[in-house]
Amino acid sequence: MGGPLKIDVLTVFPGMLRGFLEESMLKRAARQGAVVFRTVDLRDFAHDARRTADDRPYGGGPGMIMKPELWFEAVEAVRTPGARVILMTPAGPTFRQADARRLAQAEHLIFVCGHYEGIDERVREALVTDELSIGDYVLTNGVLPAAVVVDAVVRLLPGVLGGGEQATRDESFTEDLLEPPQYTRPAMFRGMAVPDVLQRGHHAEAAAWRAGQALDRTARRRPDLLKRDPEKTVF
Repeated sequence: MGGPLKIDVLTVFPGMLRGFLEESMLKRAARQGAVVFRTVDLRDFAHDARRTADDRPYGGGPGMIMKPELWFEAVEAVRTPGARVILMTPAGPTFRQADARRLAQAEHLIFVCGHYEGIDERVREALVTDELSIGDYVLTNGVLPAAVVVDAVVRLLPGVLGGGEQATRDESFTEDLLEPPQYTRPAMFRGMAVPDVLQRGHHAEAAAWRAGQALDRTARRRPDLLKRDPEKTVF
């Protein structure tokens, strides 16, 4: 990438993101120049005094549908060449760590965060490049799912986390495995001891133990991950 990752979040509730983007790792990433955040109030693109963003669905049915013209004008106002326009929707494929790594290589991400009963289908057909879901449940709008994806992506940008590439290389889902158990001092706490293999200072033995624990934990808790790679065996 030739510069910071640009992230625009389009929503009728921009205030939901202010605290989130101004704390912890995300705040530090912005200060370092690794990312530039912008929240865009979709209602700024409305054409009436009431700043209307929704209307009744054609064909009847409950709820209201978000109007297409606001989305088209908002996306066109911020979009740069090659930008990924990401619709957060329960109908999208489940967001995974591989998606975070892919999106972290982009130069510009635009998040389309719907509300009410959904967004006019023409927005998805003409503007959206990616659809993502964070799980099989429904939330009131797409801001929280977008925040989840933003956090997962930004922490992968170079220099954002301490420890370099190693900080993210051994995490859960990096190789379709869950992260092994982690311990710190004291070595004994309320009768619970840190495994001897981690206290001996033999890095190769510790690494082998962690690899076995990662496989075992994945097999017990998320066997579906191991099915993606049948060559993995449980220690």
